[in-house]
Amino acid sequence: MELAKPQAEHGFLERMVGIWEVSSPDMGTDEKWVEVVRSLHGIWFVAEGNGNMPQGGGAATTMLTLGYDPAKGKYVGSWIGSMMAYLWVYEGEVSADGTTLSLYTTGPDFAEPGKTGEYREQIIFKDDDHRIFNSSAKQPDGTWKQFMEAQYTRKR
Repeated sequence: MELAKPQAEHGFLERMVGIWEVSSPDMGTDEKWVEVVRSLHGIWFVAEGNGNMPQGGGAATTMLTLGYDPAKGKYVGSWIGSMMAYLWVYEGEVSADGTTLSLYTTGPDFAEPGKTGEYREQIIFKDDDHRIFNSSAKQPDGTWKQFMEAQYTRKR
């Protein structure tokens, strides 16, 4: 087996490394989360988020993994959170202008329990110290309807 080597595509993910303060008015709280993103030798990137759920939901932890799979020619990853028992698996691509990583996944349909839905999550860099994360659900007409957005500010 040949050892993996960072590709040019890993550069987008490298920009995420650091400590970030996260706020999300969409979550119905002014409380901030903290996300720590680290690199596993430039191949995989792990983002651990910690904060409190809205409406007294208690402490929560999330874990996002991201990498680039040269064989697939796609970004790949996963997400888990202590608030749910579902493993989200992603595939996606970076926009031509290099600012937006769009990740696509299938998971529980929040509107219709027992069914699945298609989702798109995006990581959008405004500059090196500010990024946005949003989530959208695919609509019957094929469009995406955004239902969540979080703002990230680099602390270190």
